[in-house]
Amino acid sequence: MAIARYDRDMNTSLLESFAGALPIPVLLIDPSERIAAANPPALRLFGAAQVGRHYITALRQPAVLDAVEACLRDGVTGQARYLGREGSRDTSWTVTAGAVALPHGRGAVLSFEDITAVEAAEAMRRDFVANVSHELRTPITALSGFIETLRGAARDDPAARERFLSIMEREAGRMSQLVADLLSLGRVEQEERQRPTGTVDLSALVAQVAALLEPVAARDRVRIRLELPEAPVSVPGDEEQLRQVLSNLVGNAIKYGGADRDVTLSLGAPAQHRELRGAGVRLSVTDQGEGIAPHHIPRLTERFYRVDSHRSRAVGGTGLGLAIVKHIVNRHRGRLRIESAPGQGSSFSVILPAS
Repeated sequence: MAIARYDRDMNTSLLESFAGALPIPVLLIDPSERIAAANPPALRLFGAAQVGRHYITALRQPAVLDAVEACLRDGVTGQARYLGREGSRDTSWTVTAGAVALPHGRGAVLSFEDITAVEAAEAMRRDFVANVSHELRTPITALSGFIETLRGAARDDPAARERFLSIMEREAGRMSQLVADLLSLGRVEQEERQRPTGTVDLSALVAQVAALLEPVAARDRVRIRLELPEAPVSVPGDEEQLRQVLSNLVGNAIKYGGADRDVTLSLGAPAQHRELRGAGVRLSVTDQGEGIAPHHIPRLTERFYRVDSHRSRAVGGTGLGLAIVKHIVNRHRGRLRIESAPGQGSSFSVILPAS
């Protein structure tokens, strides 16, 4: 795609050729303060109609205008932040304005570096730190308060002491589970690009997890039902990580499915799956709980996202289980599908490649 310019007689061919080879947006502003040329990435960002116009009408944002003005007036290199929009997505750019000597005076070259992903990552980091701090603050505050009480008013009250120690044990367990989930999430994210090379017997794994969680289900008056194919089903994968996926999904179904109801684990035989564009197996965990409203479903795999924060904490949830599931499924090049509606229960399906 050719460089766009409004004055073909201007001796800017070298600058234009150089800008055309760059993958980032570049604008050339001439001594008359008009946009003399724009390379293809800049045309996509601003549009061809901006070439030939005064830079103030094209750029508009005060910080960028100040940097360009100082560059044209004093020859100093300046930087500013430019806020753009790409479709429905807001974008952020670092703009560098550098002076260049042109036949009729001083001009400026503006280069735009896309920092949208960097800012998004920084925002995620801040949110993550804030969420972890919030999750830890409640149990730490509770423990501190009970310790102070046990040292004071409840020092000689055996009944109160036992009650407080029981609560402290639960809060300490909650912190321990949160730390374990954070470490697990970190390991899974680190390994996500490395596809597993082992082979896992899913039929045996489903039966093992069901047997392991049977006492937990019995305590909550939940029945675990298995629907397995007659022939064993094996897939490429990491057995421990797939065990964690199953444990998290079945554990959630037991917690939120409700007493005197069923949790069904179903495993299908290998078949063609549109989601994978090839052969795969579907593993589903279905409960008969209250269901989830549609607007919550897209956010369920976000870290610390909860449909009902109070209930989740009451049953010991850390808000990280489905985030861990998502990353493990991604590592296995599979798909996670969630189907639910209020009053109709929920079904979490993992579709894994068969080979």
